[in-house]
Amino acid sequence: MAARTASGSVVVPAPPSEVFALLADPRRHAEIDGSGTVQAIVEAPERLELGSTFSVAMQMGAKYRTTNTVVEFEPDRRIAWKHFAPHRWRYELEPVEGGTRVTETWDASRYNAVTFLPVRALGFPAKAQQGIDGTLLRLRERFS
Repeated sequence: MAARTASGSVVVPAPPSEVFALLADPRRHAEIDGSGTVQAIVEAPERLELGSTFSVAMQMGAKYRTTNTVVEFEPDRRIAWKHFAPHRWRYELEPVEGGTRVTETWDASRYNAVTFLPVRALGFPAKAQQGIDGTLLRLRERFS
């Protein structure tokens, strides 16, 4: 079976509560987006929680707008969201010496083999991996 996830980790010099505060504020996602696709937040609460929705102006080739829903939420430990498709963007935080290990994962494991074909044709999960690498770099720089 072909890979259906992309993931990476970085240690940032900040406690989990500070990192989580940034991730749980969707208005700040463009600050750390390493993919270049997040243009602006269109509508969002100040702080995300389980079930929250937020709309994002995106650009991946064409400009478009999507609405995400928070589907996993554990304060200072884990947050994930998805849009209409079954893949998720997940951040997991682990306190370590010197700060917080942040693991970002693009998880498309909920697709079946047939519905994953067009996603793969668009260049995923490789595109997701490039975005994750860039995001984690920006996140580390943000707290350095």
